[in-house]
Amino acid sequence: MVLFVLAGCRRERVPGPDGTSPTTIENKGSDTLVNLALAWAERYQDLHAEVSIAVTGGGSGTGIAALLNNTVDIAGASRAITAVEIEAARANGIEPVEFVVARDAIAVIVHPSNPVEELTLQQISDIYSGEYDNWQQLGGEDRPIVRLSRETNSGTHVYFLEAVIRLGDPDDDTLFSPRTLLLPSSEGITVEVRQNPNAIGYEGLGYVTGDVKTVAIGVTADGPFVPPSVEAVNAGDYPISRDLYMYTAGQPVGLIREYMEWILSPEAQDIVLDLGFVPIEE
Repeated sequence: MVLFVLAGCRRERVPGPDGTSPTTIENKGSDTLVNLALAWAERYQDLHAEVSIAVTGGGSGTGIAALLNNTVDIAGASRAITAVEIEAARANGIEPVEFVVARDAIAVIVHPSNPVEELTLQQISDIYSGEYDNWQQLGGEDRPIVRLSRETNSGTHVYFLEAVIRLGDPDDDTLFSPRTLLLPSSEGITVEVRQNPNAIGYEGLGYVTGDVKTVAIGVTADGPFVPPSVEAVNAGDYPISRDLYMYTAGQPVGLIREYMEWILSPEAQDIVLDLGFVPIEE
């Protein structure tokens, strides 16, 4: 059974059979990770019927904020915790501990009818910053470009802004074009791209479906242009890939420690691969 909890509620620990050890784990955060977290929770509860794991999304920032407020046991994030968030955690008596639990490729997707097959990182940056407004400027048809993005609370949004739009330059202050449509979920981006031949979006590889087209990405115009795949990420060939994280308040103990150890086990990492993400290497 997967439980859903209300954000902002103070945790009430559920005692275990010995009357002391909690048997409920609350996990909140990244929408990129939420399907994987649900699959992990369901499998773990099959193995441990006495354990209940509550999984909710809401975005990386929401999950980390809940951890800092001591309202969840585990925060899922598709970006690393920031220095500001660490400072806020310590001010609240919490020392966040980071676990890399999987890896992900960010796929750039377009409608299957769009003739554009490949883009450089600079071209994608120029699309999303508003330098390009028509697909004809990129070798496509004379159609307006409809930009789709996750909302600002999404770790995927933050990662895409820093790694793609700003091309990894910490001194760059380029922003998304104000004409970018912000959507609350990866599924929403897929639906819109599927229906709109003018659209471009981005999402984690695990959310890509067969009814949209992925664009091959090149670091420079000379290529190579590489489509997103598990193999390309493992080989270090795909230029838009990242780690996925879980955070705990201090070193986990008891049930939470056992669960985190299981997530890093080969059994749980097989689920990572099944859902289209990239397992972490031992």
